[in-house]
Order: sequence, then structure tokens, then C-alpha cells
Amino acid sequence: MKSREAIIAFARESLGLSPDLNVELFPFEGRGSDRTYYRLLWGTGNSAILVHYKPDRIENTYYADIARFLLDIDIPVPEIFRHDPDGGFVLMEDLGDIDLWSLRNESWEVRRCLYQKALRIVHKLHSLPKCQFPFDRVRLTEAFGPILYRWERDYFKENFIAGLCRIDLEPGDSVRLEIELSALAERLSSGRQSLVHRDLQSQNVMIFREEPFLIDFQGMRFGTRFYDLGSILCDPYVSFSADERNELLRYYYDLAQDNTGWSGFQIAFWEASAQRMMQALGAYGFLGITKGLKNYLDHVPGGIRNLRAAAENVVSLPILREVCVRCEEAMRNSRLSIRDSRLV
Repeated sequence: MKSREAIIAFARESLGLSPDLNVELFPFEGRGSDRTYYRLLWGTGNSAILVHYKPDRIENTYYADIARFLLDIDIPVPEIFRHDPDGGFVLMEDLGDIDLWSLRNESWEVRRCLYQKALRIVHKLHSLPKCQFPFDRVRLTEAFGPILYRWERDYFKENFIAGLCRIDLEPGDSVRLEIELSALAERLSSGRQSLVHRDLQSQNVMIFREEPFLIDFQGMRFGTRFYDLGSILCDPYVSFSADERNELLRYYYDLAQDNTGWSGFQIAFWEASAQRMMQALGAYGFLGITKGLKNYLDHVPGGIRNLRAAAENVVSLPILREVCVRCEEAMRNSRLSIRDSRLV
């Protein structure tokens, strides 16, 4: 990790700041990634965000080029001031501290407007034809497909079912679950493929001057747009009533003018939401237990509740629904220090 002096020196050079000007550096804490975030303050009300990343995780090196591309197509993201791939630095616009998560207790009238704005942005992203993406100058990680979906469900089984819930599935149950989830992956892979954010949860949608901006999109790739919809509308960090979620899903459906039909659209949404929730719960188990970031365990109740809702809203995931029930019972009976994260 770079020293404080090296970080400030990089910022001074990048921003053209005088050596005599005082620059303050404040780290952000409690993030689950292998990137370190800092807020830089100088002069009267001037600020920027500096990220120091480890280049051995290849997607970290993609962030700046993706950001510039998104700005080119009028997707609101932070402006990149400088990227130093050798040093692992990204210096970018400071969008403040307000995100959709921080507004979770606001009235539905306030939240509805912001979520609708965010969905319009996401729909624009999803609408970009694949043939128009500049693969020659902007790198992306591997597209969603059966291999990546399998990795996500294995991550869920290892870190959540076995690691956090301490459930050892019987061989027959394990085989039936794998057959069911493999079929789910095939369905998700066979539909229309769009450019997706991949981690579109409430803390990755900043609200700056009353408008949404996307951040943390280094994992962007092509896949089903329903994965993004599941990420933002089944977000374990916040709560929606069934009517609120349905209203926002219908809002996107009307934007998309989808020819799938509303019933088929809902099924696709819930199936992709199940996939996304498995990934999220696997991450909470890994970060909370293996990495020792206990705050992620607070979101387990919301995650498992949303996963069960997804499984209950389709007829294709009966084994997953049974596993959810077992996991909820295991969590209730365990002595793990997990607080109920229901947000009201």
C-alpha cells in the first residue's frame, strides 16, 4: 500500500496544486473490495476522490476506461481526472456522501422519483446495442454465461449454505439443487444479452444535485438485464413493499416496451433476482466470516428474505425455496451475531 505522502504527491501533481497548499486526506472505512478510497480536501470547498487499487485483480484496471466510455454515451458517472495504471491510482470527481441507501428511510414519494430516475439511466445502459460497444479500446470482464453463473451458485453454497448457515446438504438434495440451478443458468444465458452494471445496489447509486450517478461499475459486462433489475429492486440493504417493488418493475417494463409480456417479464425478473441474491449471500458469508467484516452479516436477513421471495414467485425453483427455509431456521437457531437488518 502506498504511503500517505505518496498519495498526496500523486494528487498534487495530477491536480496541479501548489506545494504550499494544504491537502488533507481522509480514508473511507469498511468497504468490502480490495480497493482503498480516500477523500482529498484542499483550498475552500475543493475535493476529489482517490482510489488506490491492486492491479492483480484485473477488473480494477478497467474502471477508468469504462467511466470515460459511459460519459461518452451520457450515462452519469464520476469524471475521471487521472488514471495511473502503473501506480494503481484513479483520481475522480467527488459526488458527495448521499446514495440511495442513505435515503432508505425517506418517504416513498421521495424514493420513487429517485429510483425511477435510476431506472431510466439503467434502461439506457441496457439499450446499447452490443455492436456499438468499443471492444477495441474498453475492456470488460467475461460475459455472464453458464460458467459464471455456476461460480456464483458455488460461492453461495460454500460461503452461505455451508459456511454461514452450517448446513451440510444430503447428497440427493445437493444433486437436485444443482440440477435446478444449472437449468436456471441456462435460461438466464439464453435470453437477450445487454450491457449490465453487475453490482447495481443502493450504495452504488450516488445522488448528486438530486440526480443519480452510477459508481463501482468495474465489473460491468454483457448479460441479462434482469440481473441489474434484481440487484436494485431486491437489494438486501433496503426494503420495498411488494407494491413498491412491483411499481418500479412495471415502470422499467413500460420504458422498455417489452414484447415479452408482463407475466413473462415478471418471471424473468424473479429468476434473475434469485441468481443475484445467491451471489450477494455468498459474498456476505465470505466477507463476514472469512474476511472478518462483520457489518456484512447485518444484511443476511434481508438477503435470505429476498431470495426466498424470488423462489416463491416462480414455479421453477422449489428446491431452492426449501433450502431458503432451512437456512432461515438455521440462522434463527444459531448463535452467530447477526442483527436483523430490516429497514423501515
